[in-house]
Amino acid sequence: MKRSIVWLASYPKSGNTWTRVFLANYLLNTSAPLSINEVRRVGSGDSMAAAYHAVAGRKLDLNRVALVLQYRHKVLRGIVNNNADINFVKTHNARVTAYEVELIPEAFTRASIYIMRNPLDMVLSYARHYAMSHEDAVERITHPENANLPTETSVADFLGTWENHVQSWVKYAPWPQLVLRYEDLLEDPETQFSRVLSHIGVPVDPERLQRAIGFSSFDVLSKQEEETGFIEKPKESEKFFGKGQKDQWKTDLDPALADIIRDKLGTTMKRYGYLE
Repeated sequence: MKRSIVWLASYPKSGNTWTRVFLANYLLNTSAPLSINEVRRVGSGDSMAAAYHAVAGRKLDLNRVALVLQYRHKVLRGIVNNNADINFVKTHNARVTAYEVELIPEAFTRASIYIMRNPLDMVLSYARHYAMSHEDAVERITHPENANLPTETSVADFLGTWENHVQSWVKYAPWPQLVLRYEDLLEDPETQFSRVLSHIGVPVDPERLQRAIGFSSFDVLSKQEEETGFIEKPKESEKFFGKGQKDQWKTDLDPALADIIRDKLGTTMKRYGYLE
């Protein structure tokens, strides 16, 4: 059994899908933008309910979270059993143990890529994505028990606070780790996406790099979503792809809510340059 999983990990609304779209366009070397609904051709997610039903041999009650988790390692084993050198797996789970199950087990892991985003901006996208108020979103991302509850198509995700999540993924791991800031991807996508490719052992071709970056721009992604829809968009969300900008919190987030985030998440925000 190969340790072939490369985790594409992030808190929700932090650039995970953008990174996956870039990788899909680069690795498939497309001559036109790949459909956003074909991104799964180069990877999968760790929360797809269908995979859990399949390995269990029956339809599971996804609300029985502890029971569902007993099948997690079988799901991951099913991914690596394709014998590929690399299997990209998107996750929003923190690197923790839940109900005595290690969510990110070394036995299946080749490497990890972690993308973080300024929580002051991320919380705005989080609120829009989950159709909740800014106040509720701030409460969620600062709550140590924060989780994505099961849906018809997804099993539960264990998030914790934004700070918990970041710390879990940046701490030492017995595999190669790459940590990216969303803001650096925006400012210098050539350098940052080149780091991603180098991290997974893929040669960087400058022309191909520029093309893949262009094909995964937010303008292209938003236009595709308007025209065809996006299968990963939650039912409650009006649209998946936003503006993809930074510093929107300066005009869109109540200063009192920003203060709560700084107060509760400030230690890690300071470490990564998110406190002015």
